[in-house]
Amino acid sequence: MRVNGQSFRTIWQADASGDVAVIDQTLLPFAFEVRTLRHVEDAATAIRDMVVRGAPLIGVTTAYGVALALREHPGNDSLAAAIETLVATRPTAVNLRWAAERMRHAVAALPPAERAARAYAEATAIAEEDVASCAAIGRHGLVLLRELAHGKGGEHINVLTHCNAGWLACVDWGTALAPVYAAHEAGLAVHVYVDETRPRSQGAFLTAFELGAHGVPYTVIADNAGGHLLQQGEIDVCIVGSDRTTATGDVANKIGTYLKALAARDNGVPFYAALPFSTIDWTLGDGAHQVPIEERSAREVTHMRGRASGGSLEEVEVVAPGSHVRNPGFDVTPARLVTGIITERGVATASRAGLAALYSEHERH
Repeated sequence: MRVNGQSFRTIWQADASGDVAVIDQTLLPFAFEVRTLRHVEDAATAIRDMVVRGAPLIGVTTAYGVALALREHPGNDSLAAAIETLVATRPTAVNLRWAAERMRHAVAALPPAERAARAYAEATAIAEEDVASCAAIGRHGLVLLRELAHGKGGEHINVLTHCNAGWLACVDWGTALAPVYAAHEAGLAVHVYVDETRPRSQGAFLTAFELGAHGVPYTVIADNAGGHLLQQGEIDVCIVGSDRTTATGDVANKIGTYLKALAARDNGVPFYAALPFSTIDWTLGDGAHQVPIEERSAREVTHMRGRASGGSLEEVEVVAPGSHVRNPGFDVTPARLVTGIITERGVATASRAGLAALYSEHERH
């Protein structure tokens, strides 16, 4: 996607040596900088500290992290240690473990001298597959947006999204925002209402940044304004991403998603989750009780970072000192509240049967 007229992806192999470059998302939207990952510990830190974030991008970063480890030490101990280090960084996003296991299978049977080259090739393949999957999600979602536009007589479509599930959360295109970008490229009038998404403000910081950089009209709203806009008929469709989706269609996404789904259902507004195959956890059937929910640092709630009037980036305390704080990073929206799941293979009903119809090779009985 475009930033200042230049095309970017979120992650790429920086040079022939095998170093990996990523956009440092902790600095957005106030600064655009590229960070170089040279060791598996760099990749783990980037994931843990949310230099990279978003389930698909975490998966790709994990794959490149394994490659970085094998570039230095190609033995079995190094492979096992790298995977253990990377998998421990973020518990909710299933893409991370999926990518780690795929990398293990790709190199485990090879002699050590051949592992690094194979690991880089596999990581690159995972990245390219993510781009293709997200582009396909965009095409399938575009069909839905066209139908909504036709029902409104060609008027612009208002999309509500939560957190960031655009290209910054993937390698390119994004998941929830892929249909929006596809609509924009096709000349369809589309406007996005962006939840600010406290506590890390990923909507206000990242979604707003990338939509603006690409020229898509948007409006930032406080998280709690979403229900009001849904009630007033100002939202035509909700589209969110997912960090883990169960085989039965329950959707784990950034905290606050469940509330949007409830408000959407109450007001008759369709609610879709957009995600690639790697986000589906075929081993789980009850999202509310089986998906591990990451409990993040209290400081994300007690403090906020922003740009001061003089231009410097500053962090300020916004909670009464000594307050007890909870900071669950995700919640689970039950399948009954999800109108459909937009995947690279098409739009499925949020159910075991619906997902199995698209992914019969993963069906569980």
